[in-house]
Amino acid sequence: MGVQIRVAEKSFNNGSTRNIVLEDINLEIKKGNFLTMIGPSGCGKSTLLKIIAGIDTEYSGGVIIGNRPIHEPGISQGFIFQEHRLFPWLTVEQNIAANLNLKDAEVKAKVQGLIEIVRLTGHEKAYPSELSGGMSQRVAIARALLREPEVLLLDEPFGALDAFTRKHLQDVLLDIWQKKQITMILVTHDLDESVYLGTELAVLRANPGQIQKIIPVDLPFPRNRTDSSFQYLRQVVLGEFEKTEAPHFADGEGI
Repeated sequence: MGVQIRVAEKSFNNGSTRNIVLEDINLEIKKGNFLTMIGPSGCGKSTLLKIIAGIDTEYSGGVIIGNRPIHEPGISQGFIFQEHRLFPWLTVEQNIAANLNLKDAEVKAKVQGLIEIVRLTGHEKAYPSELSGGMSQRVAIARALLREPEVLLLDEPFGALDAFTRKHLQDVLLDIWQKKQITMILVTHDLDESVYLGTELAVLRANPGQIQKIIPVDLPFPRNRTDSSFQYLRQVVLGEFEKTEAPHFADGEGI
């Protein structure tokens, strides 16, 4: 089993006005797939991710991961925010371990293994102030993976990084996904990123937030952004995005 998501309605009250953010969302993500989600600002992408994580439970519907209904945050749902949210007084290995004891040989071995996977070997004793933004995000990803979640949720994790670092971390994330065979769901405004990473892609529209289309990304890995097949699929996705309400283009490549 993978992830089953049903949101009949998610709304916020603004005084006497009720704003419906999400409506009629039905998603099923097979175990081990990588779903990317794009859509205009305000379409509820991040809200949907928080619902899947169990952070937001004020909605009509339900989420099932594996065979377990999700009613609250838990170790089966790893969550990566745009900001790394590391503890500044802890080293890299301490941040990854968090509330687990590094004196435990098993914990220590798992932490070291993840440090190798996220390509931070040699930085175990470094503090967040000594790390770049990209390195800090890799620490946050390793911290989430230590709990061996069934699904890793990523809310624009590379949005604040420069283009070179973002592309490097996309490859790091793909490496982790392939090694761990974990289900991943990533929200992004970057069109190229959504095609480069996903095995399937959800285009959302706004007012209220609904899934406009699910597009299979049938491109082999590793992917090349300059290939004609990549560019063709990019145009297909762009065409769907342009049908959504109030499209917002972040830059020449992204949305």
